[in-house]
Amino acid sequence: MDMEILLIDGHPDEGRLTSALLDIYQAALPPDAVVTRIAVRDLEFTPNLRHGYAKRTEWEPDIAALAEKLDACDHFAVFFPMWWGAEPALLKGLLDRLLLPGFAFAYHEDDPWWDKLMAGRSADAVISMDTPKLFLRLAYGNSIVHRWKKQVFGFCGFKPARVLALATVRKGEAEKNLPKWKSQIEKLARSIGPKKPDEKVLRLPAFLAKGRKPL
Repeated sequence: MDMEILLIDGHPDEGRLTSALLDIYQAALPPDAVVTRIAVRDLEFTPNLRHGYAKRTEWEPDIAALAEKLDACDHFAVFFPMWWGAEPALLKGLLDRLLLPGFAFAYHEDDPWWDKLMAGRSADAVISMDTPKLFLRLAYGNSIVHRWKKQVFGFCGFKPARVLALATVRKGEAEKNLPKWKSQIEKLARSIGPKKPDEKVLRLPAFLAKGRKPL
């Protein structure tokens, strides 16, 4: 059975390094993979989760279509630049709107734990940044790497969840480092696959069946 792969270009502008890096990744994926590639800048949606989880903010058509692809995928990859220690605002808004309780995870009512509803899928994040990797680790504790690996992918159940930080991109460093980055990205793409694919369960039908009930 072919592997379903969902790729997200998280840069709000076109023709940037993020897209070029994602091109490298996509070209190195298994030839029999079924690939869907989406750029956040092409989606029409409100990035603000206005009511939090107290009241459902209904999905726009683009978010609903993306949710179908995420539910069906076996592997999920997101590429983006680091701005102010995090992803661009549009991509953060997409996470807020898309990874909802009942779809991506589910809190328990009688204890502080939760179910990881994206289990059976794997995920990669590739982050480009101006911050040198050594400084990112020593000064900031690799905060963005830990957050995406554990608090985004890991929280929802993607496993393995891998994060590749690429630095630095300023003052011609991207051009100089591109051959090395290309090798790293290709290696990542060639080794994709969920750790326990049998744990994958389609979650979207049950989530949508709840209709307009509060989350």
